[in-house]
Formats: sequence, C-alpha cells, structure tokens
Amino acid sequence: MKDNAKAESGLKTSKIIVWSLLAAVIIAAVVAVIMAQSGPKASDSANAAPEGTASQASLVVRENSHILSQAKDEKAVLVEFLDFECESCGAAYPFVEELRSKYGENVTFVQRYFPLPGHLNSMNSAVAVEAAAQQGSHEAMYKKMFETQSQWGESADNKSAVFRGYAEELGLDMAAFDRAVADPATKARVEFDKADGQALGVTGTPTFFLDGELLKVQSLEQFDAAVAATAAN
Repeated sequence: MKDNAKAESGLKTSKIIVWSLLAAVIIAAVVAVIMAQSGPKASDSANAAPEGTASQASLVVRENSHILSQAKDEKAVLVEFLDFECESCGAAYPFVEELRSKYGENVTFVQRYFPLPGHLNSMNSAVAVEAAAQQGSHEAMYKKMFETQSQWGESADNKSAVFRGYAEELGLDMAAFDRAVADPATKARVEFDKADGQALGVTGTPTFFLDGELLKVQSLEQFDAAVAATAAN
C-alpha cells in the first residue's frame, strides 16, 4: 500500500512539473510573439518618420482616435495599433486590460486600427467596431471582438453576420449599424488609422507607442515597468 501511495504521489509530482514547464513555455511563446511584433521592422525604417519628431507625435494620436479609457490625471498615453483577428493581439488583450486596471488613473489608453491583409475578417471586424463606435459603443464592441476571437478568427468565411449579431447583443440601433457598415466612409476611417500606422513604420500587430515613442521591450515585466514609470511622472 505504501509503495502504491508513493507511486501515485510521484506521478502527481511529475504531472505538476510537466504542466508547470508547459505553462512556462506557452507564456514565453506569447511574450515572444507580442514583443516581436510590437514595432516596425528594420527594413521599413526608411519609410517611418524619425522618432521623437513632431510629425511622428501627430500621427500616433489623432483628434478622432478612439480612446478606450481617459485618465483623470493624465501623465502618459499608450496607443495600440491592432488587428482584431490577430492572435498576438488577442493574447495581448488581457495584459492591456490589466494595465488599464492598474494605471487607468494616470494613463490614457488609445486603440487604432491596423487590419492585416492575411486575415479575411480583419477589415470586417474593424468596420463593425467602427460602426459600433458611431453609436458610442466602441469599447463594448472592442471587448466583444477579443473575447470571442477564438470563435471566428482564422476562418475562411466572411463573419460579417456574426459581427452584426454582436451589435444586436449590445442593443445597438441595427438600421444605423447596417448603414454605417455599408457606408464607404466607415471603411475609410479604418484605413485612415492604418495609413498613419504605415507612415510610422508599423508592419505588424500589436504595435505600441508610449507618449509618442515606439515602445521597445523584451518582456511583459519591462512593458509594465515602462508604463508604470510614465504613470508615476
């Protein structure tokens, strides 16, 4: 009996070790993907505005940029160029929400569109979010997209009907939503954000700018520390 108990205990310990190692590998992979794509590629640096210039700062945040949360005592602004179908953006979403919770009093969080051509529903999802934003439901639809990404992302089918369903769930005026989705100006608004991103040298998502400067970090801890430092100034 004792031998069996020891064997079972040893097996449980082994399983714990394996799962701990697996979790560490997954976390490391997520961090690597997020950080590897959180900035322009060197090959495109010639097309980007020089860092720290007034022209770059004016492109990072526009008057019509969508504010996820406005800091009451603003000391810094964190801007994310994202693609709602991008798995790395989906992986970054909980971390960004954590940052909002921790530093929302002093840091304003801004979301900008950057749909990637490799995703069938990148533009469709962005247009749906923009249409919702026109009814004051930008943040609600932004969250809905990431919370459901695993259900529609990487699909070979057009998911516009699914996104319309989300709008209904949020209680939006569906006639107005449909008009906005069909209006070329809505897509143009999404493309406006992407054009700014491209001018800044953004090539992948998510890409973050902190107080107008490209955020270059190697880990989530460094990311958190950088935001914390600006929030404390």
